[in-house]
Amino acid sequence: MLSTWDGTMKTLTKLGAFALALVLVFGSAYVVGRVAGPPQAAPSAPAAAAVVEEEPAASGLEIAGESMLIKVLTDSAQAGVPVTFAFQILQYDGTPLTKYKPQHDKLLHLIVARRDLTNFQHVHPNLGPDGVWRVPLTFAEAGEYKVFADFFPLWGIHNSVVAADVSVAGDYQPKALPAPSGTATVDGYTLTAKGTLSAGRQSRLTISVAKDGKPVTDLEPYLAAYGHLVVLRDGDLAYLHVHPEGTPGDGRTKSGPDIEFFATPPTYGSYRMFLDFQHQGVVRTAVFTVNVGGKNPPPHGLDEATYEAVKAKNEKAAHGEGGGDTAGSHGSSEGATHGHGG
Repeated sequence: MLSTWDGTMKTLTKLGAFALALVLVFGSAYVVGRVAGPPQAAPSAPAAAAVVEEEPAASGLEIAGESMLIKVLTDSAQAGVPVTFAFQILQYDGTPLTKYKPQHDKLLHLIVARRDLTNFQHVHPNLGPDGVWRVPLTFAEAGEYKVFADFFPLWGIHNSVVAADVSVAGDYQPKALPAPSGTATVDGYTLTAKGTLSAGRQSRLTISVAKDGKPVTDLEPYLAAYGHLVVLRDGDLAYLHVHPEGTPGDGRTKSGPDIEFFATPPTYGSYRMFLDFQHQGVVRTAVFTVNVGGKNPPPHGLDEATYEAVKAKNEKAAHGEGGGDTAGSHGSSEGATHGHGG
C-alpha cells in the first residue's frame, strides 16, 4: 500500500507543480477564488510577464502578500468622529512602496467594511512623499472593521490586495445579514440583479438600473467604468473586486440600463455585493445579499475527475486493500490520510 500511496502523492505533486507553472505563465486569476472579467481569447504567443495585467486571486484574507504588507498608522478611531486614516504598504525590507501603476484612474483603492458587512466605503487616499497614504474617514458605528488596500505596484504583473483589521471604539451593535434579494434600492433608484452565481464557475451577472420606474440609459463613467462591484463573503470577508465588461466610449458599451459583469465566486455561501455607480453627478452604492450555490471546486488546481479519483484512492487506503474498518470507526484517526472537502 505504501508504494501505491507514494505513487499517488508523486502524481499529485507533479499535477500541482504543473498547475502552478500554468498560473505563473498565463497569470491565472483563480487560487482562492477571484471575480474576473469576461473570457479572453488565447493569445497567439505567450506575453512577457512584465506586461501581464491579469487580476490575481486576491482574497483580502491576509495582511501581507507579494512580499508586501499593510501597516495601519492611525492609533485609534471613535465611532462618528472624523479621522485622518493613515497607512503604509511596506515591502519585505521594511521600506514603503512608493511607485504604483494607476488602475481605474487611481493609484490605490481603499475598501472599508464592518465585520457584519455594513458601513461600506470605497475611498481613494492620497500618497505622500514619505510613502504614507492618508484619507479622511468617518467610521459611522463602533465595531470591528476591515480595510482592504487594492493597488498595482509599478513593478508588478497584476494588482495586489492586502488587508488589516481596525477596531472602532463605542457601543457595538452587530446587525444580522439581510435576506438574499435580487433587488436593491438607493435614493429613488431600483437596481435588479439577474444571473445565478455558482461556486468556482464563471457566471454572467447583469445589474439593471432604473429610476422612478424608468430605465436609466445615461449612466456616467466612474473610475473609467459604468460600475464597480465589490463582493465580500460573509464570515471571513474574502474580497472580490469586479469590473464590468466593456469601457465607456469604446463604441459598443451602452451607458445603461444594464451593467454586465463576469464573476467566479470561490465557494458556496452568503455574500454581500456593493455596486458603485454614477448618475447625474452623484456616486451611489447599491447593496445586495446573494447566496452562491454549487459544489466548491477541487483544491490544488485539480480537475474534478482527478480529484474524485484521488478521494476514492484515499478512502480505499483508509479501509485497506482487503476492506475492513476505517480508523475513524474505532475512534482514532492515527495514520489516516487527509484531504480537502469539496
